[in-house]
Amino acid sequence: MDKIIAYCGLTCSSCPAFLATQENNDDKRKEVAKMWSEMYKSDLKPGDINCYGCLSEGERIFNHCKVCDIRKCCREKGVADCAHCDDYACEKLGKFFEMAPEAKTSLDEIRKSL
Repeated sequence: MDKIIAYCGLTCSSCPAFLATQENNDDKRKEVAKMWSEMYKSDLKPGDINCYGCLSEGERIFNHCKVCDIRKCCREKGVADCAHCDDYACEKLGKFFEMAPEAKTSLDEIRKSL
């Protein structure tokens, strides 16, 4: 499988929700729902764990992706990801990088190749 980088720089193709969906594996969905429910103090069900990645045009994306400000911004600007944005790295993205430094690394690599 090709590496799929989300708008924010996270690697969709290594995300447990994405992998469970690709494999159509209900046991993995249960594991991810349990893990993320504990991690994020929420009540996720296995049915919530369905995602083709945030770049997907369809409705089958994780709930957070549907309301993600970074995803919304990239789609409105028509950019492939944040690395392609003239405002890179904006304040919103900077705050996100504090939680997900690996995303910054991915986007920095993409930006170097532009």
